[in-house]
Amino acid sequence: MFTGIVEETGSVQTFEPRAEAWRLVISARAALADLSAGDSIAVNGCCLTATQFDGHALQFDVLAETRRLTNFSALAPGALVNLERSLRFGGKVGGHFVTGHIDALGTIGVLETRGKDVYLRVQLPPGTTRYVVSKGSIAIDGISLTIAEVTAEYLAVWLIPHTLAVTNLRGKRVGDQVNLEFDLLGKHIEKLMQTGLEFSR
Repeated sequence: MFTGIVEETGSVQTFEPRAEAWRLVISARAALADLSAGDSIAVNGCCLTATQFDGHALQFDVLAETRRLTNFSALAPGALVNLERSLRFGGKVGGHFVTGHIDALGTIGVLETRGKDVYLRVQLPPGTTRYVVSKGSIAIDGISLTIAEVTAEYLAVWLIPHTLAVTNLRGKRVGDQVNLEFDLLGKHIEKLMQTGLEFSR
């Protein structure tokens, strides 16, 4: 479980196919603190298991399925990725509860400065807007953000300078894909309602 508060941006060193999985190596600093092999790290919002690490980098094994369903397919050496260590008991929950399980890929449609802040509009896959509500929460590449606008096709958020400074959004461009995780509460409510309807028939 995570909070969507990015601790740092790491830099991809290598991302290569191996016999059993893809091997992802990321340069990092903060994410290495108190780390043990087997710990969970959110990489662009996707929960991965740290298999090895040293004083400068983390290593993960990534399934082909994970690569296919996330924006990892676009990762190349030098790419910036958002990193967050898993939530610990007694820790602060500054964002919202994020599981690290990516629901869909969105596409950046607008990313521009408006006044002192930056406006980000993300095109949503068909059928996913039911999980998005105005003033609700969304995890975009693992960043907990408040939804400002919703239509049948997109959501929009406002980014403060701090968010741009500490996340990979500072390097994003129109057309780039981002990992989306919708609020867990909405998904559970939908499932409960569907189950209730099935039992009432």
